[in-house]
Amino acid sequence: MSAVLVPFPSSLSPSRAGDFMTCPLLFRFRSIDRLPEEPSAAAVRGTLVHRALETLYDLPAVERTHEAATVLVDRAFRELERTDPASAMTVRSGTDGVDGPDVTALLTAYFGLEDPRRLEPHARELGVSAQIAEAFEVRGFIDRIDLSDDGRIRIVDYKTGRSPGAGFESKAMFQMRFYALVWWRMTGDVPTLLQLMYLGNAEVLRYEPTEDDLRATERKILALRDAIARAADAGQFDPSPSRLCDWCSHKALCPAWGGSPPPLPPRADWPTSSARTDAEPEPEV
Repeated sequence: MSAVLVPFPSSLSPSRAGDFMTCPLLFRFRSIDRLPEEPSAAAVRGTLVHRALETLYDLPAVERTHEAATVLVDRAFRELERTDPASAMTVRSGTDGVDGPDVTALLTAYFGLEDPRRLEPHARELGVSAQIAEAFEVRGFIDRIDLSDDGRIRIVDYKTGRSPGAGFESKAMFQMRFYALVWWRMTGDVPTLLQLMYLGNAEVLRYEPTEDDLRATERKILALRDAIARAADAGQFDPSPSRLCDWCSHKALCPAWGGSPPPLPPRADWPTSSARTDAEPEPEV
């Protein structure tokens, strides 16, 4: 008698959905094998800046300055030294000789885009989730939610890389529509504005979603869920070679580059939920 397959996946985050759209094998390595990845300096700097911008709003409005944010980055870095020395090492003693991350340009870009002294976010680093089909939910972490006096919602996401080139804006905005869908299904309210802030080159992408947009996003996510389920049932996650392979931590294991993936773990050992890595910066293309 054959074993009954547990439905997979039971949830998706924007990061894991993006992995599968980019390369099904990358999705497998991150979501099923859970292979370790070497921390990159860009990812670590991004995590530290995200943490600083989250905690900046704990301060009284008048104290939310560039200097205060710099102190908060250093505080986050010292904590990282205690909890994850290997990651901290990637941004310690850079070419400029500083004992810590050089994020001056990123913080300068942020303060050039908005004045945090004039904002009082409704929520920061908010975990959200919503069930959109039987035994399947969408989930993620939203960097910031702003609520206006008249009830309008703005969803804000910080990116420490550069804004996407021509033709890639839609892919970048998919993550934001994903968050907007979750918020809509949680609250019944369609967010008024989605805002991506690229600190790598001080640019902002904005989009005003509609209910039709979010229904289309929901259909796309459910189609992704079905595609992942078919790959899982077949035990086959094929690689999709592209320019992004140069940034992949698992290139040496990829058959498209002469490697051999490890054996697929037994289905009973697979995690059913996607892990949160939404703070990871995407490679510039």
